[in-house]
Amino acid sequence: MAFGEPVPKKTGTPFFPSLQLGVLRVYRAVTTSVEGFIQQIACCYLRHGYWFYVKGVVPSGKSPDAIDRKLIQKYGIDVSESTRARRKKAGRSNLQYIRHESVFVLMATKGEHRFFEEEANRIRDIRRVPLRYAGYSISYKPGGRKKDGSRDDKWHAHVAIDREQYLDLRAWFTDRALRESQEKLALAFYQLPLSPYAPVRRQLLMMLREVNRIRKTAGKRQLPCDILPLRRRVVQPFASDAR
Repeated sequence: MAFGEPVPKKTGTPFFPSLQLGVLRVYRAVTTSVEGFIQQIACCYLRHGYWFYVKGVVPSGKSPDAIDRKLIQKYGIDVSESTRARRKKAGRSNLQYIRHESVFVLMATKGEHRFFEEEANRIRDIRRVPLRYAGYSISYKPGGRKKDGSRDDKWHAHVAIDREQYLDLRAWFTDRALRESQEKLALAFYQLPLSPYAPVRRQLLMMLREVNRIRKTAGKRQLPCDILPLRRRVVQPFASDAR
């Protein structure tokens, strides 16, 4: 019942120092966990308009650190917030670079930049083509519901279990709905290695309802909702020494 794609061995350093106007500034690029990678993209970059992306993999035998430095320097990513603000005002694009293990993502805002020419055939718009990684699907879309149940027309980051991964998990649980005890099923749900963003919570609840439907038909005990990991833990995306 493995969740997501295999994660390669950890390599690389977590940040890249540079000197600007006599001040040491650190650009943090390498995340230390899948959760941190997903969180940084969904909760930080998307809400600031970084919707255009290229996903890549560090080639076998290549140094991840070298790839990081090459791309960050090539596209002028390591700049101050004031520089980013000036670029935005001038109609130019800003970029971010993030990597977890051997998978990296370049993300850009709208505007003019050589990135859109040199990566033209690989660029995707996350509002139309979700970014998939480690069993998750990340997109940016309007809609959803507010706490009071009313419709929310604002755009939001949308993190869900990737469709194929969700179907595999649902099949696994429904297949074992009658074969496993209530305690074993509850533990399997509780131990799912998932960050429960709102779409993930809905998917978990749908799986639980399906398992309970099958068990109810057979006269077996139901599983309570509190077995689900429904509270998301905020993590530190980058190494703690990256200051």
